Amino acid sequence: MDEVGRGPLAGPVVACAIIMPPDVRAIRGVDDSKQLTASVREVLATRIRARALRIGIGAASSREIDRINIYHATTLAMRRALAALGAAPDHLVLDGKPIRTLGAVHTAVVGGDGKCYSVACASILAKVARDRLMSRLALRYPEYGWDHNSGYATAHHLAAIDAHGVTPHHRASFCTKQLSFDFTS
Repeated sequence: MDEVGRGPLAGPVVACAIIMPPDVRAIRGVDDSKQLTASVREVLATRIRARALRIGIGAASSREIDRINIYHATTLAMRRALAALGAAPDHLVLDGKPIRTLGAVHTAVVGGDGKCYSVACASILAKVARDRLMSRLALRYPEYGWDHNSGYATAHHLAAIDAHGVTPHHRASFCTKQLSFDFTS
């Protein structure tokens, strides 16, 4: 299991839970999603979906992130991914540190998306799902460049916030801390 989108100023945090077959050769090129180009991730995502026994994607919205904080929203996205998996795994491997409130037996591996095949597969699917969502949102809010920056704090995105303000998809808690943006006006 892995998640993506903890750091952006806009959009959800997305998690993927995946069960890969244990006796099938690994898909060549699978790695931590951050190490791959968008086009390579798309190709690998298709191959991963074809081989996976089960896939669950879960998300927590920017409003949920603002209401309960990014840590709890990440846990919520992971729980939703597990529910969408449609099966209760006996044991999970996830990227990062242990999550006491996850409600599932797991082993946490720091840097797991670069060390564990199934975590890398989850990383790729979560990243592709989030990037596709941000590209769809970019059609409604093209000035922010979300189809290129995925909601991260790039110079273009920051300039767009300065020029146009924030959208309902921006994380107020992140924008106020990082940009000193006043959401009351």
